[in-house]
Amino acid sequence: MKKTYKIEVDCANCANLMEDAARKTEGVKAATVNFMTQKMIVEFDEGKEPAAVMQDVLKACKKVEPDCEIFL
Repeated sequence: MKKTYKIEVDCANCANLMEDAARKTEGVKAATVNFMTQKMIVEFDEGKEPAAVMQDVLKACKKVEPDCEIFL
C-alpha cells in the first residue's frame, strides 16, 4: 500500500534526512520525500498498519529534523 502525506520541511537537505529516516523505519518498504512539493510518499510492507508505522516514521524524522511536520 502506498500513501502520500503533506509535510513541512525547511530545506532540501532536511528532506533527504527525513527520507533516509523513513526508509529505515520498520514497516516501510520505500519512502520518497519531495522538498519542492512538500510531500512524502510511503510504501508500506505487506500486512503493516499505515497509521502505526507512520507514528514511528514521525518519531524517526523528528530525531533528524526536530522542526519537521508530517500531517497524518
